Amino acid sequence: MNLVPISQSNERLFLDVALAIYQHIPNWIRPLDKDILYVFDPAKNKAFRFGKAQRWVLQNELNQPIGRIAAFVNERYKSKGDRCLVGGIGFFECINDQAAANRLFNTAKQWLTEQGVGAIDAPINFGERDKWWGLLVEGFQEPTYGMNYHPPYYQSLFESFGFRPFFEQFCFGLRPKEPLSPKIWERHALIAKDPAFSARHAKKNQLDAYATDFTTIYNKAWAGHGGLKSISNEQTKIMFQKMKPVMDERLLWFVYHHNEPIAFFINLPDLNQWFKYLNGRFGLLDQLRFLWIKKTKPNKKFVGLVFGVVPAFQGTGVDAYLIGESAKMIQSDALPYTEFELQWIGDFNPKMISIAKNLGDSFVSRKLITYRLMLNPDIPFERHPIL
Repeated sequence: MNLVPISQSNERLFLDVALAIYQHIPNWIRPLDKDILYVFDPAKNKAFRFGKAQRWVLQNELNQPIGRIAAFVNERYKSKGDRCLVGGIGFFECINDQAAANRLFNTAKQWLTEQGVGAIDAPINFGERDKWWGLLVEGFQEPTYGMNYHPPYYQSLFESFGFRPFFEQFCFGLRPKEPLSPKIWERHALIAKDPAFSARHAKKNQLDAYATDFTTIYNKAWAGHGGLKSISNEQTKIMFQKMKPVMDERLLWFVYHHNEPIAFFINLPDLNQWFKYLNGRFGLLDQLRFLWIKKTKPNKKFVGLVFGVVPAFQGTGVDAYLIGESAKMIQSDALPYTEFELQWIGDFNPKMISIAKNLGDSFVSRKLITYRLMLNPDIPFERHPIL
């Protein structure tokens, strides 16, 4: 077996490994090449300000690709209680061969050891947790945009090498046209009768205002949990503007108390339902084709990106009020969506899992695992702490 270091000059090799692994797996949707390359571009990915990354491709005796791996270290990546620098492994692909997998894992492990790492999390992203995070172990249907997809045998490859589950990640599905449970409507009614509360969906012509509201809620409800940092209003405005071309404003909902933002439910159409026709390409002609696909192929699936309630109103029924008010719109004939999936929630966040379980007749649509491998023998393995 031959190991080839990857740089920006030969990164096509890195992209092509996935084709060799997934060519006969019908549910795999090829990610856009640009999204993978973004992760490893120091001019674009801010994670390079605080870390570094290295990639390798494994070839057989005929110089055919049989695997790949990326290793990275970021001084800002840590979870509560970590007592050492934690590195990461991601974008792993491999044939069903433990020896090949071990060659890749050991190569990444050696490089990370040289960086002073005491533990390795895998498979994770060199960046935020909203993309390419965790190993898929249950629910091998088509992946949503930015979601990892893996053959079932990958779990054995990781665990046989010594990786142990650091935390489990659950996605929840829902049939959005089905009636909500009476319990939700009962809790909804308690809030709805109070005129101090109101709910509304975003408007594209007022995105900056809603971005500000998102920032307020996010920083109160999420910043500081599980290593998540606060975000600035400018960051949120940029994010909303990037979402605007594919946004359905009727899927972004906010709750206010005396006109102060206290909760949000942010959803987008699943871009993979359109991107699956592009075979990873997104050049100028592909972008024009995308606009045609978007117009002619109705998207019936939407994805829940984030659901949050500020701490002062958690447990009050605001979550049910938000679900009920958004359902009135989503369940109407005006919207085409018949499938819904909420992005993953870690088992370290039981409050959010409880909310997800109460989204009507929800069900676990897929399960992923983030693994950890301890390198420092003086530090015992511990699972991710509960929030």
